Amino acid sequence: MEAQAAARYLRLSPRKARLSADLIRGKRIEEALNILSQTPKQGAKFVSKVVRSALANARQNKSIDVDTLFIKTIFVNQGPTLKRFRARPMGRAARIRKRTCHITVVLSER
Repeated sequence: MEAQAAARYLRLSPRKARLSADLIRGKRIEEALNILSQTPKQGAKFVSKVVRSALANARQNKSIDVDTLFIKTIFVNQGPTLKRFRARPMGRAARIRKRTCHITVVLSER
């Protein structure tokens, strides 16, 4: 059996979130949460939150043994980009792109 969770429209660039997601791919849940709690990256907090949500979803299903769960797949997709402008000299403007991402985690039993 599988359990999954997703967080969408997070105000974090996908590139930064993938750094934390790559650390825990294929690991057991306890090990993954320990790694994320010790990781000083901004994306580790968001990825940890999604993993905990997927674990809570797995606990709702009585046929899943929570002790044998591992991270089957985790991926970070790009969300919509918020476009802003910053004033520059001589009446010009520079574009600022505030990127967003979607994080999806799928847990499975060994």
